[in-house]
Amino acid sequence: MPAERKLRILIVPLDWGLGHATRCIPLARYLLSKGHEVVIAGENRAAGVLKVAFPGIAILPLQGYRISYSKKRSGFMIRIIWQIPKILRAIRRERRWLQELLRSAHFDLVISDNRYGLYAEEVRSVILTHQLQVISGMGKSVDNILRKLHYRLLGRFAACWVVDYPGDDSLGGVLSHPGKLPGNALYIGWLSQFSGQATVAGETQGQILVLISGPEPTRSLFESCLLKQASVLPQYHFTVAAGAPAGRAPGGLPPHIRYHPYLGTSDLEDAIARSELVICRSGYSTLMDLAVLQKKALLVPTPGQTEQEYLGKWLHQNRVCLTVSQERLNLERDIPAALAFPGFSKTKADGMDFGKAIDDAVAEV
Repeated sequence: MPAERKLRILIVPLDWGLGHATRCIPLARYLLSKGHEVVIAGENRAAGVLKVAFPGIAILPLQGYRISYSKKRSGFMIRIIWQIPKILRAIRRERRWLQELLRSAHFDLVISDNRYGLYAEEVRSVILTHQLQVISGMGKSVDNILRKLHYRLLGRFAACWVVDYPGDDSLGGVLSHPGKLPGNALYIGWLSQFSGQATVAGETQGQILVLISGPEPTRSLFESCLLKQASVLPQYHFTVAAGAPAGRAPGGLPPHIRYHPYLGTSDLEDAIARSELVICRSGYSTLMDLAVLQKKALLVPTPGQTEQEYLGKWLHQNRVCLTVSQERLNLERDIPAALAFPGFSKTKADGMDFGKAIDDAVAEV
């Protein structure tokens, strides 16, 4: 490809929480730095996050999967399985959407973050994922069947970019390192929205950052639980980042709790750097951000979300972070215990692994 050729690239994140959108930020930033045109598709909070990060980028409306979640841990996977027909319809719908879009608009490359219908014969399409091995919570036999079905979906794309490092630098454990890889798999390293260059001014001791994330209704339940417990712990200074660009701060909070409906990338990186401890879900994108910034964390997996529960257990067993279930969460007890863990100590913050993957993909267009 001639060096002066600039491409038009479509990036589409999944709408399950904000993590898929935030990890698309470094991809879009890198492509823009190379002079390419970037277009984003999505809706609701995911689209809102990217619009804040890139005010000048065109955002095409595309309906998400709109999955609903159970309030209780016991019903989480059952509710997801019950919605499989809905997910399959969404995949077919986004496939038709892309085909119609390509009839009226030209794109050289499509980057799909876990949206399985966004591939087409007439344009190079790659899919981004960290979870090759699906963990169902129903045993290895079911997991093996799901992995085979998953690989069939991933195999429709020209390449599958696995968002992790191989070997000892793995963050995802068996999720991103199953016994057998898809034939089109390529490890591209971590994708953090942060530069890792934030500097700390002032004392971090006693500064606790609370990150609220994930889909409803579990997101609001998590926020309510944390605010209730934090309000009676004035020995700490809590900063809450609610992850809701259109949200509002609740009334009646005590002075030792500062509440931000939403923090942009730069402000959030500064808030994490200034904190002694981060309390958050064990979503993969959040973990990548913490790893890049080398922070200590108290992880509270979304109840019933088997991926987050696995990641929390994996990091707890490897003595990286304390993981506590939401049902057993007790901040008065758990904050000191979490501070006793070493936290994330290894970082691969240079970001050049995914840059090479992008450059290679562009060269093949």
